[in-house]
Amino acid sequence: MTEVGTGVRQRCRMTRRAALGLFALPFASVRPVSAATKPPRIACLDDGLAETLLLLGVKPVAIADRKVWEDWVVEPALPPEVADIGTLLEPNLEFLEQLKPDLILSIPYLDGIKPLLERVAPVTTIGIYIENGQPYRNAVEATRKLAGLVGREAEGEALIEATETSLAKVRRELAPFAARPLYVVSFMDPRNVRVYGRMSMFQDVFDRIGIRNAWTAATNYWGFSTVGIDSLATADDARLAYLEPLPAGAGGTLTESPVWSAMPFVRDRSIMRLPPVLMFGALPSAARFARVLAETMTAHG
Repeated sequence: MTEVGTGVRQRCRMTRRAALGLFALPFASVRPVSAATKPPRIACLDDGLAETLLLLGVKPVAIADRKVWEDWVVEPALPPEVADIGTLLEPNLEFLEQLKPDLILSIPYLDGIKPLLERVAPVTTIGIYIENGQPYRNAVEATRKLAGLVGREAEGEALIEATETSLAKVRRELAPFAARPLYVVSFMDPRNVRVYGRMSMFQDVFDRIGIRNAWTAATNYWGFSTVGIDSLATADDARLAYLEPLPAGAGGTLTESPVWSAMPFVRDRSIMRLPPVLMFGALPSAARFARVLAETMTAHG
């Protein structure tokens, strides 16, 4: 075997081991990219694509709305040098132009502003939440596309493998809890929730970790329904997990609500609080959701 071939094989093995370690603990620091493999300067307008870039070892030069990242993505931590170019639908194009990106990563949801973005730099659109309703599969494909764009193909395959390994581990851990269905919701206000079902990343994760979703009704393009809390009484034996952060004042108001108090999961004390998880994320968010759900369910009993 040539020295070059040996080096490539060793690099792939090391990359795989490093990636597998990402899901054993909260996300590790981003591995720096050497000058020889320096990727393009990328402005990324989707947090799911941005979290994937970070786990490939590539820092975007800019994202939209850092506060959304801090509130919902959480990990991997966003390096402080990544610029905030404003809101998703109205990015600061002048600031974006000053950053001189080589490439702008976008999603189909932003096709309406694509002509404006193209005045700054070439735009590549990658969809995860699209009409086929298979976000996990789409996230795998997006990982490979991103890895190809930045020359990190081995890291991309390692991330896919690490995600599958972490989900298989969670499936074993949650086997004792598989009998009872589970709602996963985000509170919009004290009376209404987003409940996640078909076409959501959370549903795709449920399918892989052996948990039955209590919400079986129709969902929208993004995989959720917005309903009143009284709609969550469809399964008498269901648990409920809700995502932080709660809207201001929602917690106190809920405890005073007779509708809330009448819910079967409230009477049975089958409620779990989950730390923030990006519900419209990619593979890193899928792995985080599975991990925090396993930690919470096993602790709750």
